[in-house]
This record gives sequence, C-alpha cells and structure tokens, in this order.
Amino acid sequence: MPRSAGVLDYLKRALLSRWNLLLLFGGATAALLSPWPDALLPLVGAGELLYLGGLISMPRFRQAVDAEVAAQNRVAVAAARPPVQSVSQTLGGLAGDAQQRFIALRRRCLEMRGIAQAGRSGGASTTTDLWTPALDRLLYGFLRLLVQQNSLRRFLASTSEQELSSRLDELKQKLTSAQATGEDRMIHSLQESVEIAEQRLDNYRKGIRNAEFAGLELDRVETKIQALIELAANRQDPDLLSSQVDAAAEGMHRTETALSQLQQVTGLADALDDDVPAILDPPARQDARDGA
Repeated sequence: MPRSAGVLDYLKRALLSRWNLLLLFGGATAALLSPWPDALLPLVGAGELLYLGGLISMPRFRQAVDAEVAAQNRVAVAAARPPVQSVSQTLGGLAGDAQQRFIALRRRCLEMRGIAQAGRSGGASTTTDLWTPALDRLLYGFLRLLVQQNSLRRFLASTSEQELSSRLDELKQKLTSAQATGEDRMIHSLQESVEIAEQRLDNYRKGIRNAEFAGLELDRVETKIQALIELAANRQDPDLLSSQVDAAAEGMHRTETALSQLQQVTGLADALDDDVPAILDPPARQDARDGA
C-alpha cells in the first residue's frame, strides 16, 4: 500500500545527508582525540539533535521528502502490479481525434508544470514533483472518459435507430399475423422477439443520450484541469493544486457514475485498471532521466 512521509522519513533524510554525516563524524572524532572526550561528545550529540530538529521543522525540507516518498510509491505500485494497459496502449485504441485531445491536454500540463519550476528558486524542481500524482489522477480520469466515449461511438456505429425501428415494426407485423391465425408457438416466440427488439431500441436511444452526456463531461473535466494547472502555475504553488485535486475528483464522481451506466448499456467492460499509472513521467522516462 502507498504510504505517506512521516517523521521517521524526515529524520532519516536529515541524518543521512552527506554534509551532516561528514560534520557529525568529524566532530565525534575530534572530541575523541581531544583531552576532554567525556565533555565534548555530549555537546556534539546535543548539537546534532538541534540540527535535526531545526531541519525537519522547515516546510521546504518536508516538501522535498514528501516528493521523494510519492515518487517511490509510484514506482513501487507500477512494479508490483502494472496497469492492465499502458497509457500508450490505451491511447492506441482510441480514435485519432481523442488521441490528439488527450496528448494536447497532457502537453499543457507539462508546460504549466515547467513554468512553475522555472518560476521558483532553490528546491523548485523537487517541490513541484508534488504536482505529478495530482495531475496523473486528473488526467487518468479524463482518459477513462475518453475510452468510454470511444466505446459508445463504436456501439452506436454498429447499427442505427432506423434499422432497429424497422426490425421492430417487422416483428410486430409478424406477431399480428400469428395472432390472427392463432398459432400459439409462433405467438410466444414472436412476443419474446418483440420484447428483445424493444430493449435493443431503448438501449440504443440511451446510448445516444449517454454519448451526449459523455461529450459534455469531457468538456467540463478538460476545462477544470486547465483551470487548476493555470491557477497553480500562476500562483507558483504546487500545494494549491494538490489541495484542490480532491475537490475536483469529487466533482468527477458524476462522471464515474456515468461510466458504469455506459457499461450497462454497451455491454463493454472497462479495460482500464483502477490504479493510476504514471502519465506525466512514465517509469521508463524516469529511469532514463535518473541515469543521465
């Protein structure tokens, strides 16, 4: 299970810092070689405790450790249970316009994150890594909706309302003829066929309405993501984005409810895993960047 950074993580990072270890061992060695080791060693220990306490009380230091732990969580989840489909495979199954739409939104997120990194000093590149899991979560929700819209388009393209209506009228005419002749076996068979044809026509009409709703939700979610990243970049505050993602994800609950409805209508299973994959910084790209 992914874990959050805690006090032990902060202490470990502060204690194992290269300069801290150098000064700590240097001070301890000097105390041991001095004429008063019993008096100086406790002073070295007290100074180390003061240093550790002061460092972990700094918000920027804790943010850097939080970003490291979040990155480790993403890599661990990807290694332990990779997604059913990679993002590239999922995109490959979408129509061309849907692919371009997702790629453009992802590029916009990367652009805004780069602006925020350039506008901050010191530990900016580490601090803005806090954006990554939040943006991945929003982008993955957008991708899920694109997949469902694509499934709906395929479902609606497989037939037409006119074709289904014509088939229903034909079956009703046959049923009327069978009822006139009084053939019970024919009547029961045709009655069931009429019910099935009516269900198919009703499902198709629901599919049309759900396709319209999916299009509206795509516009809403895309606009919401763009507004969040532009606001966070303008404020140069990655915490602003992180704090608002939960609210945005809650607003996307209606979309998730719609997705389950679309599955019932189309009969298509959701091919995406519930675990959010790395979208902005795929693991392969992270490995290449770390090795550079």
